[in-house]
Amino acid sequence: MIPWLESPTAFPDTRRARREPNGLLCAGGDLEPATIIAAYSRGIFPWFSDDQPILWWSPDPRMVLFPAEFKVSKSLARTVRAGKFDVRFDSAFAGVIAGCAAPREPGGGTWIVPEMQEAYLRLHRLGVAHSVESWVRGEHGEELVGGLYGIALGRMFFGESMFSRATDASKVALVALVDKLRRDGFELIDCQQETRHLASFGARPIARSDFVQHLQGLINLPDHTSHWRAEHVEA
Repeated sequence: MIPWLESPTAFPDTRRARREPNGLLCAGGDLEPATIIAAYSRGIFPWFSDDQPILWWSPDPRMVLFPAEFKVSKSLARTVRAGKFDVRFDSAFAGVIAGCAAPREPGGGTWIVPEMQEAYLRLHRLGVAHSVESWVRGEHGEELVGGLYGIALGRMFFGESMFSRATDASKVALVALVDKLRRDGFELIDCQQETRHLASFGARPIARSDFVQHLQGLINLPDHTSHWRAEHVEA
């Protein structure tokens, strides 16, 4: 049996997380902003399906991206220079999270259930959760064709999910995000789970203990808790 949260923010030590499935720490609690922020501040995140209770995870190793190690392929660099997309920050958070929640294939499911969408929308309204969007101009006006969202605490960004309806749309959004985070002094992006897609950008796994050590230093630095929507770049 995994531990059940006795109070919303009383998370167990991450070292108690299961090895199989990797990182499962506890269940229960709620998705109030204070609970989610407390979880992220400890290296924990929620991830569950609509037929499950709220499940909290802290995998070991942890996939991360150091902005200084970010890699952009030559083909993606050409796309960025071509200016195919208009990239914006925090101008359509609800649209981005809805795009990320959409099943990747017909009849497929999603872990970004309505309860999760509402929770991150609340965090966005508080200036904690942010989106990066790729737009194009079509026959019927501007169209959102890709993007990503995540949480910023101190000088740490926690990536959640991304989606794309046009070739390279989400990748261009990631390039814009990393560029912004570099300028703002962010030193680490949490990618949560290891994938080849993320590895192609320079992300790599590190031990959970190392991740928590980085985290404890970065979340206590002066933060940028505000909306990013004033920023607008061509890509």
